[in-house]
Amino acid sequence: MMRKTGTIAFLSVVLTITGMFSSDILAQEGQDVSDEVLLELYDGARVADVVDGMVTVGYMDVGVMDPMIAPLWKDVQQMSHRISGIAVTVRYAPTNRPKHPGADLTDPENYEEYRNWRGMWYNELSDEPFHDYIKEGSVVVIDNRDDNDTGSVGSKNIMDWQNMGSRGVISAGGIRDIDEIILQKNPVYTNYYERGRGERIGRNEVIDVQRPVVIGGALIYPGDMIVADSDGVVVVPRRVAVRVGQIAYQELVDDIEGRRTFYEDLGLPLDDTVRIREEPEEFFERLGLPRDPNHPRD
Repeated sequence: MMRKTGTIAFLSVVLTITGMFSSDILAQEGQDVSDEVLLELYDGARVADVVDGMVTVGYMDVGVMDPMIAPLWKDVQQMSHRISGIAVTVRYAPTNRPKHPGADLTDPENYEEYRNWRGMWYNELSDEPFHDYIKEGSVVVIDNRDDNDTGSVGSKNIMDWQNMGSRGVISAGGIRDIDEIILQKNPVYTNYYERGRGERIGRNEVIDVQRPVVIGGALIYPGDMIVADSDGVVVVPRRVAVRVGQIAYQELVDDIEGRRTFYEDLGLPLDDTVRIREEPEEFFERLGLPRDPNHPRD
């Protein structure tokens, strides 16, 4: 009887934890605000302001990636290296398969077998299943830690994603063709010292798509907001993205007003970082959001 009671109690705890986890996933995914509203709310957002917004809602030191995840290049004139968008996630891992089963690839007579093996790897084991989820405003987020010396992102496929609407890539590593990526001005944030040189065949496999991933110590769910600039990368959980975005916007407008005054006093030419923005209350009302994020019921 005692054993049965203990089992029931244990199952109750498990079900409670499972329910909490399920609720958390629903909280991440079941939001009533559209992607379009979030994208406009975070347009031009700065990491510093977003981090402050996170603290305001109780998320201190949450969502901020390790400083090693940094921009490959910077454009401090047009700020085109900055990213704000919605996460599409994928995870690659080191393969546990043999490099090639049953053929000597140094023998030219086995070239066709090599081609078949290569095609199988790219089409079945290490393809890009996240491709269908990319749309305008997406950020491709790639967890590819320890996936061997693999360049999963190169100058060609990143252009394909950009053509579909991707605003950039956040990855743990695995970037190659870096000169071309910089030349093409594709926004990429990664650990430069974990870049990859080889192609995917025989090296890694895709194991998850549109599931939670971890990069730079930060947990990212598909649908979370990603903001990146020279300060680094911050991930805003979808469940708090509206309020954090509103607070960050208020802080940005306040900063612009103060810095613009100094620009004028010092005779500096005005640039886009001091461009006058909509007043926060009017901007929020236009987006259908509370006029004051800290008093949403007023």
